[in-house]
Amino acid sequence: MVRVFSTMVWSGLAVALVSGAALAQSAGQPPIIDRALFFGDPEVSGSQLSPDGQYLSFIKPFNGTRNIWVKKADAPFDTARPITNDQKRPIGGYFWSRDSKYVLYSQDQGGDENFNVYAVDPAAAPAAGSPVPAARNLTDAKGVRALIYSVPKSEPDAMYVGINERDKAWHDLYKVTISTGQRTLLRENRDKVAAWVFDEQGMLRLASRTTDSGSTEILRVDKDALTKVYDCSVFETCQPVRFHKDGAKVYLITNKGDVDLIGLALLDPATGAVTPVESDPKKRVDFGNALFSDRTGELVATQYEDERVRWYPKDATFKADLAFLEKRFPGKDVAFQSSTADERRWIVVAAGDTDPGEVFVYDRTTKALTPQYKVRETLKRDQLAPMTSISYPSSDGLVIPAYLTLPKGVAAKALPLVVFPHGGPWGRDAWGYDTYAQFLANRGYAVLQPNFRASTGYGKKFLNLGNGTWGETMQDDITWGVKHLVAKGIVDPKRVGIMGGSYGGYATLAGLAFTPDVYAAGVAIVAPSNLITLLDSIPPYWESIRTVFNVRMGDPSKPADKARLMKQSPLNSADKIRTPLMVVQGQNDPRVKRAESDQIVIALRDRGFPVEYIVAPDEGHGFARPVNNMAMIASTERFLAKHLGGRFQEDVPADVATRLKEITVDPKTVTLAAPVTAASTAPKPVADLAPMTATYAATIALGGQSINMTIAQEAREENGAWVFTEKADTPMGAATDTAVIEKGTLLLRKRTVKQGPADIALDFSGTAISGTMAMGGQSRPVNVALDGPVFADGAGSHAVIARLPLAEGYATSFRNLDVRSQKVDVKQLKVVGRESVTVPAGTFDAWKVEVKGGDGGVTTLWVAADSRTVAKIAATLPAMNGAVMTAELQK
Repeated sequence: MVRVFSTMVWSGLAVALVSGAALAQSAGQPPIIDRALFFGDPEVSGSQLSPDGQYLSFIKPFNGTRNIWVKKADAPFDTARPITNDQKRPIGGYFWSRDSKYVLYSQDQGGDENFNVYAVDPAAAPAAGSPVPAARNLTDAKGVRALIYSVPKSEPDAMYVGINERDKAWHDLYKVTISTGQRTLLRENRDKVAAWVFDEQGMLRLASRTTDSGSTEILRVDKDALTKVYDCSVFETCQPVRFHKDGAKVYLITNKGDVDLIGLALLDPATGAVTPVESDPKKRVDFGNALFSDRTGELVATQYEDERVRWYPKDATFKADLAFLEKRFPGKDVAFQSSTADERRWIVVAAGDTDPGEVFVYDRTTKALTPQYKVRETLKRDQLAPMTSISYPSSDGLVIPAYLTLPKGVAAKALPLVVFPHGGPWGRDAWGYDTYAQFLANRGYAVLQPNFRASTGYGKKFLNLGNGTWGETMQDDITWGVKHLVAKGIVDPKRVGIMGGSYGGYATLAGLAFTPDVYAAGVAIVAPSNLITLLDSIPPYWESIRTVFNVRMGDPSKPADKARLMKQSPLNSADKIRTPLMVVQGQNDPRVKRAESDQIVIALRDRGFPVEYIVAPDEGHGFARPVNNMAMIASTERFLAKHLGGRFQEDVPADVATRLKEITVDPKTVTLAAPVTAASTAPKPVADLAPMTATYAATIALGGQSINMTIAQEAREENGAWVFTEKADTPMGAATDTAVIEKGTLLLRKRTVKQGPADIALDFSGTAISGTMAMGGQSRPVNVALDGPVFADGAGSHAVIARLPLAEGYATSFRNLDVRSQKVDVKQLKVVGRESVTVPAGTFDAWKVEVKGGDGGVTTLWVAADSRTVAKIAATLPAMNGAVMTAELQK
C-alpha cells in the first residue's frame, strides 16, 4: 500500500549514499536504509497491458521525472521507449483507449488540481525537436478540472468527460473524440449534477447529485427530465457502481435504512426497486470492491477490507485463478492491475507489509507467471518491519482499530513513537506496505496508524460518530492509542511524536494544542489550523459536497456550530503549544490554503516559540516533485531525531540540500494579507438614478471560444423606488435580473434572478439578507447577517457606481453578496484614470473605474464624465475560470 493523504501521493528522488546516523545501530537492527530507496522514484511502476495485448506500458523516470514508457509486451524492458516528457510534474496515472491506439493521462499545473486530459499515440514517431511523440490536450481549457465519466466499449474513439469551464462549481457533460480532440457539449449542468453514469453500451442512463440538505439523489436521465429513483440521507451512502449485463438494472452500494454496513444491491431505474446482492459475510466491515468481467459483464468477485483483504469469488474460473495465485504467493495480497480485452492475460501484483510488490504477467489459460519487475527492487525486503493489526478502547469505550509497525531488531520496550493519522478524515489505513511506516520504523520508531472514528469502512455508525468531533473524541481516539502503547510498556511516554498530512496534519496540530503533554514533536503537512477559514475556502469543484462538510464538521453560519469550530481550531489554542513543530505547505494547495499554515507559524513566532517552516512554490496538496519531497523528508527525519532520539541519515545530495534552502521559510518573514473591510455605511451617491433604457452588445471569451449576447437595461420609478431590470439573451437562453433600489441612497432592497432552472429571490436590509435560492427543483433558504448595507449589486450596479463622486484618485469600498457561497464579498473601487472611449453609441470622455472583488475578479467601467453613462464594461469572471466579458453600449 502506498501511503495516501486524502488523494495526495508522496514521491521522492534518486539514490544517495548513506554516510552516518545520529545513534549507534543496535545489535540485530538493520542498517539505516537510504531515504531515496523509500521516497525516490521507483525504477518501474504502474504497468498495464494494452487491450490488444501488443504492448506493455509503465511509468519510469525520463530526464529525471516520472513519465510513461511502452514496449512490446514480450520484449525486454531495455527496449522500451518513453512516450511522454513532462519535466514539471510526474505523471501519476494513465490508461489505454479501448482500441489500443492511444494512451491517455491527466495532468495539472504546479499542484493546482486543475486537470486536463491528454492523449498520445504510442506508435507515433517523436515530434520535431522532441524525444517523444506529441501529446494532445483533449480538454484544452485553462483553470478547469476535467473529470472522465466513461470510455465506452461501443465507441472506442470516444470518451465522456465533465468540464467546469462555464461554471467552476459544476461540470458540463461533453463527448470528446480521442483521435481528433473534437469536443461536443451534450448537457449543460444546471441541475447541480455531481456525476453522470453510462451503461456498458455507452448510453447516458443516470446522474447523481447532493441536495442542499446533504442527501444523495440518484436520477434517471429521461429525454426531457431527470427523475429521482433512489436517495439516501447525508448520514448514509449510496452510489451506482456499474450497470448489470442485462442493461436494465444497475449495481449499487448502499447502507440506506436500518442497516449499518454498506452492501451491494441491484437497482431497477425504471421502478426504483432494490434487490440486495451481498454484504460482508462476517458482518464486520463495509462492502469494499466488486470485480467485473469487462468481456461478459458478469460479477466475478467481491472484496472486503478487514484487518486484511478478503476475496469472495463468484466465478469458478476466477476462483481457481485466485486459489492458484494465493498458493503461489502465501501471506501476500494479490491484486489485479490490468488485463487484455480478451481477459486471457492479466498483470498481477503480489505484495505485503514488507514487500512493495512483485509484478507478473499471468496467462489464465496456461497458468504461466512471467516475472516483470519488483517494485523498488533495490529496497531489501528482509530489512523491513512487519505491520500488525491491533485495537484499543478510546475515552468513551469505543474500540479503535489500528495498525502498529515496530522497528526490526529492537526490543518492543520504551520505544520512541510516531503517531501517523491518515488524511481525509473520511478514509482509512489498511494492511500492506506503507512507505512512511517502513521509513520511520527503520529510523527506530514504533509507528501507530489509528483508524479513528469518522474513518470509512467500519459502518455508518462508526463513521457518523465523528460528526462534529474534530479535536474532541476523534482526537481522543488517537491519544488513547498512545496511552495504550505506553501502558503496555512498548512506548516511552517522553518520546512520542505525531505527524500527518491533510486531516492528519490537523490532528497533529490538535494533538500539540489540545494535549500538549502527550507529544514531544509534531510535523504538520498541509494542515488546517482554522476550521472556519478552511470551510470558507472549499474549492469551487467541491460545491456539490459543501453541505456534507457543514453537516459532518459544522456549519459556520450557525452560531453554535461556529463557536464549536472555533474551539476545535488549533490556531485558537496556539498559546498552549509547547512542543517543537515543523510545518510543511504547498503554495498552490487549493484545499488547504497557504494561509492555514501561515496563521499557525505566525501565532507561534509571535510567542517567541521556535517553529520550522517549509513552503514549496510549485506544489499543491502534497508534494509531487521528487526534489521537493526529498528535501522535506531529509528535514523531517533530522527534526524527529533531534526531538525523539531516533536515527537519521546525515548526508543529503547537493541538489536536495540546495532545494531545502530554497523552500525553507524564515518565520520572521511570514505575513498575512490584511483583511479587506468596508465601512459600516455605504458610499454616498451625488446623483440619483433616472428613468432610462440602454442596450449593450456583450461577448464572453474563454479558451479561444466566445459567446455573444445582448443585454437590455431599463430603469423605472415604481412605488417610490427605482426598479432596474437587466435582460440578457444568450445562446443558453434568457436571464433576467431585477433590483429594487432605494431612491437617493441607491441602496439595494430586493433582487430577483431568473435563468433556466435557477430562481433567486432576496430581500436586503442594513443588517441581513434573507430569501430563497432554487435550482433544479431544489430550494434552500438564504440568511446572511450583515455588518453594513449591500451596495451596487446585481441589476443596475454599474449605473449606481456611475452616481458616485467619481474623480481622479477617488476610492471606496462596499459590500456585495456572493450568492453561491452566501457570503459577503467586499469590493474595492478606484478611479484609475480618465480617457476617451469609442463604442457604437458614440465617443465619450470617461472616467476609468476599476472594481476588485475578493475572488480575484476585476471589473473595469468607462463612465462618461458629463452624463454618467456607462459606455463600456470589461470584467474577468473567476466563477467562469477567468473568462473575460466585454460589453459596449449600442444605444
